[in-house]
Amino acid sequence: MDPVVAGLVIVAVGLLLCFFGVGSVHLAVIASGFGLGWMLGDLFGANQSTALLLGVLGGLVAWIAVAFVFKLASFFIGIVTGAVIGAKLYGTVSGDSGNWVLAAIIVIAVAAACGFLADKYRRRALLWLTTIGGAGLVLGGLGRVSPDTLGFLRDPSAGWEQVVSFLAWAALALAGWLVQRKLFAKRLGITRGEAEATKS
Repeated sequence: MDPVVAGLVIVAVGLLLCFFGVGSVHLAVIASGFGLGWMLGDLFGANQSTALLLGVLGGLVAWIAVAFVFKLASFFIGIVTGAVIGAKLYGTVSGDSGNWVLAAIIVIAVAAACGFLADKYRRRALLWLTTIGGAGLVLGGLGRVSPDTLGFLRDPSAGWEQVVSFLAWAALALAGWLVQRKLFAKRLGITRGEAEATKS
């Protein structure tokens, strides 16, 4: 598969998760599962087609699993989205170390923490998790679309690339957070006073 096409698919899924993740549980589950499958395939050196296939399978498995345990949907979405965040965090801070043990520890720890946060704080936690996870996917996809100029967003080397990659991740996540708060204020239970406080 053409790397640009694969990158654009990842960017599209990331944008959906970042800017519309709280709008639909199904969308959040499928996009998070896709992101987790693709990000893990990418972290461990799978080619474009295999990483996308892992993404599709991840989305399908996540959706089926949530259908069986819908009562625990927030917890499960938190775990899957947390794993996406953990994988992006590992990729951002580790460079190209390829340390599978460290990657597993970071991904599992962040996934578990996010699962518990999502279970306890529900939609408010999912708002943060979907924006952070979606932003990570967008940056990874952009790194695939233009590896010569934006490759550092996907796999930053030590130094300025890590700083810029992290700042871009934070800025995009914040933009997604602001958009989702505005679009889904009623679903999030945000009062008019809270919305006004966010604007000022």
